[in-house]
Amino acid sequence: MPDRAPQPVERQLPTEESRDLLALVREIVQGEIQPRAAEEEDAGHFPREVFTLLSDSGLLGLPYDSEFGGGDQPYEVYLQVLEELAAARLTVGLGVSVHSLACHALAGYGTKEQQAEHLPAMLGGGLLGAYCLSEPASGSDAASLRTKAVRDGGDWVITGTKAWITHGGIADFYTVLARTGGDGARGITAFLVPGDAENLSAAAPEKKMGMKGSPTAQLHFDGVRVPDARRIGEEGQGFAIALSALDSGRLGIAACAIGVAQAALDEALSYATGRLQFGRPIADFQGLRFMLADMATRIEAGRALYLAAARLRDAGRPFSRQAAMAKLFCTDAAMSVTTDAVQVLGGYGYTMDFPVERFMREAKVLQIVEGTNQIQRMVIARHLAGPESR
Repeated sequence: MPDRAPQPVERQLPTEESRDLLALVREIVQGEIQPRAAEEEDAGHFPREVFTLLSDSGLLGLPYDSEFGGGDQPYEVYLQVLEELAAARLTVGLGVSVHSLACHALAGYGTKEQQAEHLPAMLGGGLLGAYCLSEPASGSDAASLRTKAVRDGGDWVITGTKAWITHGGIADFYTVLARTGGDGARGITAFLVPGDAENLSAAAPEKKMGMKGSPTAQLHFDGVRVPDARRIGEEGQGFAIALSALDSGRLGIAACAIGVAQAALDEALSYATGRLQFGRPIADFQGLRFMLADMATRIEAGRALYLAAARLRDAGRPFSRQAAMAKLFCTDAAMSVTTDAVQVLGGYGYTMDFPVERFMREAKVLQIVEGTNQIQRMVIARHLAGPESR
């Protein structure tokens, strides 16, 4: 029996424009991303040329205002684009999500003058961004960050170290959260820092178990000077800006997780319908059929959950709880589905001859980034039962 060719996901899209957009994304995926994904990930190659193509195609600024070069697309559409990109290669899908996260502060809280000066290049001018919140001693407890920004005339001088920065060392701009006041969340301010700023340097990229093509590195700010015109929002508003960005970023991670899970299911189905044992395809055996059914159900449930949260966001309604739920459920689903995909392929699944082992390694990081899944549970519980007693 021939292998079962994976079928494109049937999507409910709101407009003809969005359907054309998805068709363009699939064309780029099939022609430029998927054919080289395994080889380039194994070699640790970052596909900057792909991000340039996505920028030239109008795909790096989809959820932002067209006045400044964005695509005017609702999150309902943008997230499905992310899913398609992540299914082809997580380095690309997650990279687009991180870039969008890095643009969020300026797009949402910058002045009109700041937006007009910087956003066109960020959204459609070929630039690539990164988001700098975490530090070596400040991960889940982000409000305890220590990187400082001190006023010096009309400038700010930033000193400290940021950690776990996707695109660290290769980004053209960084959205940086730094302490300008006292302890806690109220003392944090956001800044837009050029990637080539003097006294800004990157450590060697982390050696990761997955996503080897996506550089993750510490950034060292050794007295980086930026003008006050690059301060985003008011002094002390930075942590609120960061939380606002993370709500949207969590939906991006949820969509990427479902993309990875869908790719793993497609590979498992192709193998199971073509692999013969005891004279018939292994997909005929009930134990394996039930496993495939559970995998598909988790994917459909996750997709419905992140789209429901996206539609709340698009309607201007609160969506923080739903974003945390989507990030939690979708990334746990991706870990489960990719692990099961390895099992479906048996010994072959444990080799690099098939992509499911890569999908499993990539799924793990999605349970950690943009707030660990333990943090997501805390966020959800606070929405349900209120803050914890002290």
